[in-house]
Amino acid sequence: MSGEKLILPLAAIRPDDIALAGGKGCALARLEREGIRVPFTIVVTTGAYQLFVDTHGLQERIFLELNRKAFADMRWEEIWDAALRIRNLFLTHPLPPALDHQLQDSLDRRFADRAAVIRSSAPQEDSAAASFAGIHESYVNVRGRARIVDHVRRVWASLWSDAALLYRQELGLDPESSSMAVLIQDLVVGAYSGVMFTVSPMQDGHSVIEAVPGLNQGLVDGLVMPARWILDRDTQAVVSHTPSTQSQAVFPADQGVRVASLAEPARQGDTLSSREIELIAEQGRRIESLFGAPQDVEWTLFDGQVTVLQARPVTTTAAAKSDKRGWYLSLRRSFENLQQLRSRIEDELIPTMNREADELAAADLDVLDDEALAAEVRRRVDRNQHWSNVYWTDFIPYAHGARLFGQVYNDVIKPDNPYAFADLLADTPMESLARNRQLEELAGIVRAVPAVADNLRHGRLEHLPSSFHAALDAFVAQYGTLSSGVTGDREGGLADSTLVRLVITLAERSPQPPIRKSVDHEALVREFVEAFPAEERDWAWSLLDLARSSYRLRDDDNIYLGRIEAQARRAVRAAAARLAGGGSEKAGAALQEALALMPLEKAASPDPDPAISPESSLQARQLVGQPAGPGMARGRARVVRSPGDLKAFQSEEILVCDAVDPNMTFVVPLAAGVVERRGGMLIHGAIIAREYGLPCVTGVPEVMQFVRTGDLITVDGYLGIVIVSPSSPGADRASTSA
Repeated sequence: MSGEKLILPLAAIRPDDIALAGGKGCALARLEREGIRVPFTIVVTTGAYQLFVDTHGLQERIFLELNRKAFADMRWEEIWDAALRIRNLFLTHPLPPALDHQLQDSLDRRFADRAAVIRSSAPQEDSAAASFAGIHESYVNVRGRARIVDHVRRVWASLWSDAALLYRQELGLDPESSSMAVLIQDLVVGAYSGVMFTVSPMQDGHSVIEAVPGLNQGLVDGLVMPARWILDRDTQAVVSHTPSTQSQAVFPADQGVRVASLAEPARQGDTLSSREIELIAEQGRRIESLFGAPQDVEWTLFDGQVTVLQARPVTTTAAAKSDKRGWYLSLRRSFENLQQLRSRIEDELIPTMNREADELAAADLDVLDDEALAAEVRRRVDRNQHWSNVYWTDFIPYAHGARLFGQVYNDVIKPDNPYAFADLLADTPMESLARNRQLEELAGIVRAVPAVADNLRHGRLEHLPSSFHAALDAFVAQYGTLSSGVTGDREGGLADSTLVRLVITLAERSPQPPIRKSVDHEALVREFVEAFPAEERDWAWSLLDLARSSYRLRDDDNIYLGRIEAQARRAVRAAAARLAGGGSEKAGAALQEALALMPLEKAASPDPDPAISPESSLQARQLVGQPAGPGMARGRARVVRSPGDLKAFQSEEILVCDAVDPNMTFVVPLAAGVVERRGGMLIHGAIIAREYGLPCVTGVPEVMQFVRTGDLITVDGYLGIVIVSPSSPGADRASTSA
């Protein structure tokens, strides 16, 4: 392939070269031939991509990553992990000599001292059948040959991002046929930039123009509210105009872009003149006529003329709303977007959530009459649903902060281990770790005073020292009895609770502080920050701080939510007890109606999920998953199918479960290792296992069928392997980990 032309100018791209230059490249080439103003562009063809992949044998490694587990069975976190590993393959391999020579020659002739925009142009991208707009990565204001080459590799890698893989699955596209061309363009910095939909996505009879000051990235990333004009599609007359008093815009920085405040006059302007609206509309109509289909045109105004940055078919018209690209785009959040989300979460949502949980816990339900209690059940169930919605709309997206950091860290540092970034996030204060420290303090008291342990074992709580009883009550007030799997819930009595059983078990062994691999955090942080130019180091610090906040919330959020749910459960159990005690027919009807919102069985510890029940006839010797916590351990398995199973957990057992929830990580200090059916480097089990230095394997598809409590298992957290030795008769306790 060394003699093949791997880098081409737009003039050399023919209309049928989709497989070579991709949809975006072919569209720009056609626009240029028709005399429409576009940026100077060179095309790094799909042949270059294929040469890179073939030279390093990446195709086989990519499909190994994607076939560890049936794709349809992979959770999003597992897909993200696979995508991160694939991305690292692209970042850590050099260009083949033939490609490197051609690309460097092209860059020297045009981009030696010019800023570039690096855009994706996959053959499947920007077709009439599907728009990949925003799914693959693009980079604005990249300077210097080395950085341009690095960003070309990043665009190639984005072909295998989590969002791209999920979107291809939805469209039924075969990943094995996927390839990627890349466009390297002059950066055109206009006074205003925007998009035009020649057919409005909302109403077929209209066109839409949106505009922002500066670079278009402010609009695309949702950082700047655009001004909007709705035009009659036939006459191009303005039907309505929504101005935007922009206070910020996106402009080029030394490298990349920056968000800057606008001067007061710019905030009050109408952005575009009527003549400029006419020019943009005329250009959009011409492009639609050229391609014979409605177009989404990205443009900028430079020197009084419209420069078309790219054009693609409109796939999300009012008549065609099946494209779910918007959901997949939500999988990738910008730093600025995450910063805004962080402020909302930390300054507003979490304080309000905790204050409400405290108020609900302080309320005396016994003083309410039956109808008032029924109303209180309805209110609490409603508040629980409200906060559950907040969890999905705000807390879950904020998890992208740690993922964004991981991607940036790998892009800059290019470590051999794609998960090395997690070492910079460890030792982050978390609610579950604070809870576990309190448990160890309780165990320390029991360890020091044998009579306390004896009283706890026999349920003689009235004989406990007042100081210990006060500490126990304080723990219960904050975290509950640990019996139901919901933080703050006090299901069942304290004497026979999981809390008491756990404290006794912890006290039976010597104090063991968390064991962590020795890592010089300051050196790692310094290496990361100093990899950036001096003017970007404040941003690097801010990104790390954001990532640690995101990492912390990823573990804390279920505990916060659990405290709300615990109070809904308390009201439901009170209503059920009141109903069982009799009362008026009217009050009984009100209580029954309220209980229908959260039936009593949902306010108690759930039964095991039949979908993950064991198959007694099945056996396995070796199970393969994803490495999520380094180390090796050997011990007896404790298979946890419901919160009640945690009560029997013994020291040095291997925790085996569907997924570790933060509400159940109080047993992790006792564990020798962690194995989960669900997968992901940043799921709760992996996070807490790394905090305690435990080997962890996640994403083991059939672990709940093949492993039983008492089986002797070896957990290899380096390779992601679990080796199983079937249990012997009566073997139900763990051996010492090796």
